[in-house]
Amino acid sequence: MTPAELSRTVLHAVCRAVEDGVLRAPVPESVRIERPRPGGRGDYATNVALRLAGPAGRPAGDVAALLKERIGRTGGIERVEVTGPGFLNFTLAGSAQQRLLETVREQGDRYGMPDGPRATAFAHADEPRARVWAETLIRLGARPLDGETVTVVPVPRGGLAESLGGDAARWALLAAAAHDRPRIEGLLVQHERNPLYRVRYAHARARALSRGAAALGFGAAPDAYVDAPALTTAVADHPRVVADAARLRAPDRLARHLDVTADALLAFQHTVLPVGDEKPSAAHRSRLALAEAAGTVLAGGLSLLGISAPEHL
Repeated sequence: MTPAELSRTVLHAVCRAVEDGVLRAPVPESVRIERPRPGGRGDYATNVALRLAGPAGRPAGDVAALLKERIGRTGGIERVEVTGPGFLNFTLAGSAQQRLLETVREQGDRYGMPDGPRATAFAHADEPRARVWAETLIRLGARPLDGETVTVVPVPRGGLAESLGGDAARWALLAAAAHDRPRIEGLLVQHERNPLYRVRYAHARARALSRGAAALGFGAAPDAYVDAPALTTAVADHPRVVADAARLRAPDRLARHLDVTADALLAFQHTVLPVGDEKPSAAHRSRLALAEAAGTVLAGGLSLLGISAPEHL
């Protein structure tokens, strides 16, 4: 359960309490979820009961207790506790994040990959972009429908592979939606403004973090919760995105997902390795596990697009 999902769960509990007549207070537009403060417990906490206590004319502890009763029956939450003057503290069930990272570690390169036999061919126009899309749909595990033909806006000029190189040319042909013209400008620039470079660079950074951790004498292990919702969501969404890209005949969806994953990893990477005299801890091992999982997603996604994922960049 992500912080956003937990926020919606708590807000739903407030709505139910108001509808049941046990809480007389205006329903807030949103519920803020944050890490527990000193003295708190669990994975997350909220002060919504303190916010509602005044309008309800009741002690915050009482408000927290009636919300706890409703929230505690929600799947994905192992325990709800009331602490301090009325904070609600949540322990997530079995750490969904840890289970996710264990799954990625167990499946390795197979994580998110299509299952079962693939199609052998898609009908398409005799045009470079259509050929690349047809080939990529096979990689994604899509199965052609009767009479189906791959139709895309054609590449604006010939010699794309010669001018850009194979990887950049494939990204240009696949990253734009079928009804859009391929975007060619800037794909050879080694800068984070270039989405292809950003994705491949993020993959290389994930591999570099593993090498750096090994040099410091520790490895990845999902021992503790890591507060990185954007990156966790990107890793968790990967199998669904691959399936959607195949079902909707839209490899550009996978390219955009890889870009999102890369952005999240690049923002997160600075927290992974110990700094200065800091000793490796469970937090570092867990952050490394998340970074490596993101690297697995990036490598797998690039391979489905037919693009290489260098270890060094």
